[in-house]
Amino acid sequence: MIRLTEIKLPLDHDENAIKDAIVSKLKITPEQLHSFNVFKRGYDARKKTAILLIYTLDISVDNEEQLLTTFAKDQHVKVAPDTAYKFVAQANNDLKERPVVIGFGPCGLFAGLVLAQMGFKPIILERGKEVRERTKDTFGFWRKRVLNTESNVQFGEGGAGTFSDGKLYSQVKDPKHYGRKVITEFVAAGAPEEILYVSKPHIGTFKLVTMIEKMRAHIVELGGEIRFSTRVDDIHLEDGQVTGLTLSNGEQLNTRHVVLAVGHSARDTFDMLYKKGIYMEAKPFSVGFRIEHKQSMIDECRFGDNAGNPILGSADYKLVHHCDNGRTVYSFCMCPGGTVVAATSEEGLVVTNGMSQYSRSERNANSAIVVGISPEQDFPGHPLAGIELQRKLEKQAYELGGSNYDAPAQLIGDFLKGKSSSALGDVQSSYTPGIKLTDLADVLPKYAIDALREAIPAFNKQIRGFSTNDGLLTGVETRTSSPVSIKRDKTLQSINTKGLYPSGEGAGYAGGILSAGIDGIKAAEAVALSMLENAK
Repeated sequence: MIRLTEIKLPLDHDENAIKDAIVSKLKITPEQLHSFNVFKRGYDARKKTAILLIYTLDISVDNEEQLLTTFAKDQHVKVAPDTAYKFVAQANNDLKERPVVIGFGPCGLFAGLVLAQMGFKPIILERGKEVRERTKDTFGFWRKRVLNTESNVQFGEGGAGTFSDGKLYSQVKDPKHYGRKVITEFVAAGAPEEILYVSKPHIGTFKLVTMIEKMRAHIVELGGEIRFSTRVDDIHLEDGQVTGLTLSNGEQLNTRHVVLAVGHSARDTFDMLYKKGIYMEAKPFSVGFRIEHKQSMIDECRFGDNAGNPILGSADYKLVHHCDNGRTVYSFCMCPGGTVVAATSEEGLVVTNGMSQYSRSERNANSAIVVGISPEQDFPGHPLAGIELQRKLEKQAYELGGSNYDAPAQLIGDFLKGKSSSALGDVQSSYTPGIKLTDLADVLPKYAIDALREAIPAFNKQIRGFSTNDGLLTGVETRTSSPVSIKRDKTLQSINTKGLYPSGEGAGYAGGILSAGIDGIKAAEAVALSMLENAK
């Protein structure tokens, strides 16, 4: 197969235009083209009156070798890479040990799935509930303010990504095409096939629920075991080697291979690991607010008269500003046509996040607008200091919101002017349980407030209306990434604990569904190879 890149066509092109473009590009006759498929489709909306679709195409033609020689100097005509996943190992029938995966978010899901597909029959431990029960608990918190600290936005089958926009794109380097494995498995579980080729694929919460159930069933069919409502309370070590775990029900589980895929909010687990001597460091993360605008305003700004085109869908954005005080402010986890959600996992705290359904059809766009912070500058002295800073800010948000899980909120115009808000404007809040209008300057450190007040008007130069008086800020956004990094070596094991494989977002090696899934696959491969080596 030959891969063609950067094939540009008008947004409204007819169905024959792709074939015509291939023939024209390669200077061949239509008869020489056997077949083609769209590997990726993106768009260029820099000129709103002439938006272009940009295709990457895999094609089959006569005389492929000759064509590749003819276009040898053309970087847009290359051999199509083999993106099919290839298993690195297969379990022996006499293996005496079963690997354990802690956590059943995207990282744990794919670690468990790949281990099961290789015949290693993993045991997967998830502190939260299965996804439908978890969904009931989460929506119950949003509607009734009753928090289950073990079953919420952060904890339960599917991980934090279940209640998100379901984005499936990442900037991580992926030379082995593990990301293709992740997306292919999602499609096999019922995701829309378009996620195989659109440049910014997403799934949305409700579709993720049914997909995760199917993937869980597949793991069980292959001999895997998934235990819900099962927290790991202790890890057993002998001479720097993992030998087992103590579970929340008191059970002792023997194993020498543990994938740690707990997510970024397992604060009690991080504390337990630190006390056991597992090496970890504080790492940078970001804090800020959720910002809401009308989605129609974002669509019009990005797409002009083409707003509403079904191929384009709801518009997103990605913004960065470097401030005079040395801070960087950026948009994060932008959710077109979505809602702002309550995302705490501990009582007496308020945390925001964003969520969208597959349709992205809600009236508001929302995104985190956050300020980067670092251990050296902002929370020095202890590997878990970032967690304490998060808790401090989340407690302040809880109290400022009225100590009933309402979130503190403020109109953008009032925030920029430094005065409390008293009434909503044109943008209605999507956050439940509810909001309390106030002055958000009391939630974050002054350096963060100063940076945000500088950045939001700067973003208005890229998206007209971004700093509109009636837009809404809701706080506080603190769980942008893990506040700790659990260091690992080239074998993906902890640098001072053999048999422990820190993985995914919680350990500091991923940032979203796709990258977490990729890291889970890497962890599964490392565990499988180690188990086979030890069995010799």
